[in-house]
Amino acid sequence: MFLPKYPDNPAPSAAYPRTVADPTPARRPVPQISVSTGAVAAVLVGGVVLTALLAAVAVTAVSVAIAAVVLRSLLRDQHRR
Repeated sequence: MFLPKYPDNPAPSAAYPRTVADPTPARRPVPQISVSTGAVAAVLVGGVVLTALLAAVAVTAVSVAIAAVVLRSLLRDQHRR
């Protein structure tokens, strides 16, 4: 019932003639890129500095948000009195 039905003749029909593929073109040699240790160190230091700056911005944003909530609650209490 759930078994697949295979065609009797699995060969391709004449409607789709086979064509010979073109031979693959010869690959040109890729120029080698030399990476010095100074470049790797510069990228790593830059990544660390950018990550530290992002963390500093995030901490500052959280502290400003907390200060805003505290000031809002203090001002609301002032208006109730």
